[in-house]
Amino acid sequence: MADGGPEQREDVSFLVFAASLRAASLNGRLAELAAQTIERNGGHVRRAEMREFDTPSYDQDLQDEGEIPPGAVALRDCIERCDAFVICSPEYNASMPGMLKNTIDWVSRFAPQPFNEVDGLLMSASPSMVGGNRGLWALRVPLEHLGAHLYPNMFSLAQAGDAFTDEQTIADEQLQARFDATIVGFMDTVEARKHYPCAKRAWYEYLGERLVPATARAE
Repeated sequence: MADGGPEQREDVSFLVFAASLRAASLNGRLAELAAQTIERNGGHVRRAEMREFDTPSYDQDLQDEGEIPPGAVALRDCIERCDAFVICSPEYNASMPGMLKNTIDWVSRFAPQPFNEVDGLLMSASPSMVGGNRGLWALRVPLEHLGAHLYPNMFSLAQAGDAFTDEQTIADEQLQARFDATIVGFMDTVEARKHYPCAKRAWYEYLGERLVPATARAE
């Protein structure tokens, strides 16, 4: 797949967005680079902005009254129309942004629950030396709890304020190569799960996955 080029890839679509409201967000730049890389490798991209998914604080009284915020509906719809998602998230105080967690909480109230069994890739960019990695580990918890298949490899870009070239690539060639490899590896996983479910060669145990022969232990 990665070697064969985009013309040999089966149809796969990806929701890509940055979990930041700031217009000049470093994670917005990383999300655009991810979208371009996916398209260059034969995937279809639905680009989105966090403003489309922003929601008020979760309130069960509002839910009971049927007042689901439009931002939650928009994210639910995007997830259901794509095969996978890529979130580029900043790190706020060693954790995920509160607005993203709040939107996840709202979206989790839909039935069927849209994150269940959907593939996801987590990325971050930060001016710090750790590149926002602590926030990604925090973000994995609710998404995996909801049954999302999160790609094992995450990508964190440290000192991101100086990391991009004028052409919007990553200046460090080794980091750019690792970024590309992470994206293509994730795309291969999504393509295999969608088009070749019998290709599993190991036992997968994800919270929320239905225990049926096609998704249990492969002989």
